[in-house]
Amino acid sequence: MRRSKLTSFNFWYFVLFTALLYLPILLLIIFSFNDAQALVFPLRGFTTRWYGEMMRNAELVGSVWHSVVLGVLSSLAATVLGAMAAIGVVRYRFPGRGLFVAVAAMPLVIPYVVLAVAMLLLFSQFNIPLSLWTVGLGHVIINIPLVLLIVAARLIGMEKNLEEAAMDLGATYWGTLMRVTLPIAFPAIVAAFLVSFTTSFDEFALAFFLIGPEPTLPVYIYSQLRFPSRLPIVVTMASVIMVASVMMIVFSEYLRQWGHSTPARSRSEDAP
Repeated sequence: MRRSKLTSFNFWYFVLFTALLYLPILLLIIFSFNDAQALVFPLRGFTTRWYGEMMRNAELVGSVWHSVVLGVLSSLAATVLGAMAAIGVVRYRFPGRGLFVAVAAMPLVIPYVVLAVAMLLLFSQFNIPLSLWTVGLGHVIINIPLVLLIVAARLIGMEKNLEEAAMDLGATYWGTLMRVTLPIAFPAIVAAFLVSFTTSFDEFALAFFLIGPEPTLPVYIYSQLRFPSRLPIVVTMASVIMVASVMMIVFSEYLRQWGHSTPARSRSEDAP
């Protein structure tokens, strides 16, 4: 059985796909310790000084702070709005429900460049100055569909009779929502927030078109690629961001899976 798995096409396809996906990240990490400005093999030596220079770069640290604040605020707004939309779509049947879902999911299929240009034209028509707030609005728009799909998937897998039992016992709608629905959906909500934060933190196209004088980290990194002397610092920061993003995605997936498996385990433990 084990030999058949090792010789199967699917196994080697998975190995090749994983290698192509994570090899660039591995190269970033390796070159971040290279004691040279040129990104070529063989490495000149091993050093950690690029990490020290990265921490001493005030503009770089400022752009990281802008991306963190922007990611947290836009993800919070998208999580609240997306969770509310998911509850409404899953638990209620109303006229135009299909149209609402289609419109809400449009940012998933519209290229970010097209969306950025459209929002730039909209802001220019109303004389709205470009800033982190305009970028944040764009990030809320692209993250709401992600939150909607993640939370809706959790609510669909939730047994509806739990809410009905709570209301039969005298709980109001809002009481049932706060004590039953949201606690069960909480792992999916946290996972949706983490996915939204990662998307906002790494997003470039919207930030490039809608940013003001305060750049986010992806915009700052792009602006530094013109200077060869700053390339090692950019590579070092990119390696840190990539590793942190992968860890956050893995953790959010763990939360999503934990949210699905916990009710099943509790039901199996309660079974005679």
